[in-house]
Amino acid sequence: MAGVELDGSNPDVSLLYDINGLAKAAPTWFDRTMEFVGEYGIMFGLVVVGLWCWWSLRKRGTVEDSVTGVAAVVWAPLAAAIAIIVNIPIRGFVERPRPFNDHEGLEVLIHGKTDYSFVSDHSTLAMGIAVGIFVANRKFGFVAIGLALFAGISRIYMGVHYPTDVIGGFALGTAVTLLLAPLAMALLTPLMAAVARSPRVGWFVRSTKLSVVYTDERGDALGIPDPRPGARRGDTGEKDLAA
Repeated sequence: MAGVELDGSNPDVSLLYDINGLAKAAPTWFDRTMEFVGEYGIMFGLVVVGLWCWWSLRKRGTVEDSVTGVAAVVWAPLAAAIAIIVNIPIRGFVERPRPFNDHEGLEVLIHGKTDYSFVSDHSTLAMGIAVGIFVANRKFGFVAIGLALFAGISRIYMGVHYPTDVIGGFALGTAVTLLLAPLAMALLTPLMAAVARSPRVGWFVRSTKLSVVYTDERGDALGIPDPRPGARRGDTGEKDLAA
C-alpha cells in the first residue's frame, strides 16, 4: 500500500506543510534545539517523569498502594516496547514513504531516515510510556502525556512524519497500554509484592518508612499481602488508576 493521496489538497499534507513551514521561518539555533529535543530530549524527559513517579509512589500511601503503583510504573516501558513490536508488521503492510520522499519544499531537520513513515515509532513509544505513567498516577501522567504530544508535533515540525503518522502512533501506544494493562497488572502486582518482601531489593517497591504495616491480633508481623483488586487507595488525596 502506498499510503494516502500525495496532492496538496490532502488535509494531511496541508497540515504537514503548515507545521513544517514553521521550521523555515525559525532561526537556525531553534531548529537545532528542536532537532535534539524531538529526537532525544523528550524521551529523556519521559524517563525522568517515570523515575520521579516511581520514587514518589514508593513513599506515599500504604504498602499495598506502593506495590500496585510501582507495578503500574514498571508496566509503562514494557507496554511501550510491545507497542513498538506491534508496529513492525503495520509499517511493513502500509509501506508509506517518508514525506520528504514524495513532497518538495520541506525543511527536513533530520536526515538519514530510510524506513517507512506510518506509524511513527517516536509517537508510539512516547504515548505508550505516558499512558502507562497515567495508569500509575494521574498527576505525573498528565505531565507525561503533555511531553508525548509535543514529541509527536516535533516529528512533523522536523519533516520526518505526516500528522496521521503521529496520530496513528498515539492511538497504537494508547491501545496497547490500556488493553493489556489488566493482564500486565495481574502478573506484575504479585511480582512487585514479592520484591517488596525481600530485605535486599524491597527498596525498589517501598521506602523504609513503609516497612511492615500488617500485623495479626497478637501484634506479629504478617508481611506484605498481595494487593486486592479494587482495594481502597491510601490517604494521599490523589486518584491513581493503577488499582
